[in-house]
Amino acid sequence: MKRVACAIFDLDGVLTSTTAEHFQAWSMLFLKHFGIELDPKLESLTRGVSRISSLEVLLNHYQIELSEDKKRRLANEKNRYYKHLIETFDEGNLLPGARELLETLKEREIKIALASASKNSGVLLNRLKIDGYFDYVVNPSRIKGKPNPDIFVKAQKYFGLKASECIGFEDALAGVEAIKKARMFAIGVGFEDLSKADLVVESLPQLTNGILDRILEGKQVHGRHRTSSSKNRT
Repeated sequence: MKRVACAIFDLDGVLTSTTAEHFQAWSMLFLKHFGIELDPKLESLTRGVSRISSLEVLLNHYQIELSEDKKRRLANEKNRYYKHLIETFDEGNLLPGARELLETLKEREIKIALASASKNSGVLLNRLKIDGYFDYVVNPSRIKGKPNPDIFVKAQKYFGLKASECIGFEDALAGVEAIKKARMFAIGVGFEDLSKADLVVESLPQLTNGILDRILEGKQVHGRHRTSSSKNRT
């Protein structure tokens, strides 16, 4: 691993949390069209992947077969529900430590990119008032979804960097797998099983300056970092 020149972020679950809004939109859709109340346990399976992929996960679970055209129309309808649910988002919806981390990376002249599967990411960055930190936002259209590495590779190539000069931040297993397939250092954020990541923190404030310094300098840092208050969390 070389000295880091670029940090590539997923959005939902890392910098903000729209997980509840996404799943609420899916729940509204399935109740309306199929009379089904979604099992909350399915939420984790829809995280970090594209809209169509999320829909297919839910359809497969309930053994519902639809035409590709019908899937597209339902996915677009879900997006309308979701956009309505996030209309009130502002910088107060940033997760703890997000702005501080972005500021630190900017101060150290690290390039910052967004690799989100969401086509609404530009709107959210603006509402969260963090769009000015990003040097590049990957357009997820026509890119294979995570765990395919393409979205991270596109950010890397935009800056003309090597994979060993990039790090990625993800909260979902599919995203972590995408980072590792791109041959980058993966930082998992959250309480899910992110054991495939090189380093896991339960929240961004745990990524202290000391740990961050070592990563940016290209030194190996591995394991799961916990706060004492979170060790017994279930």
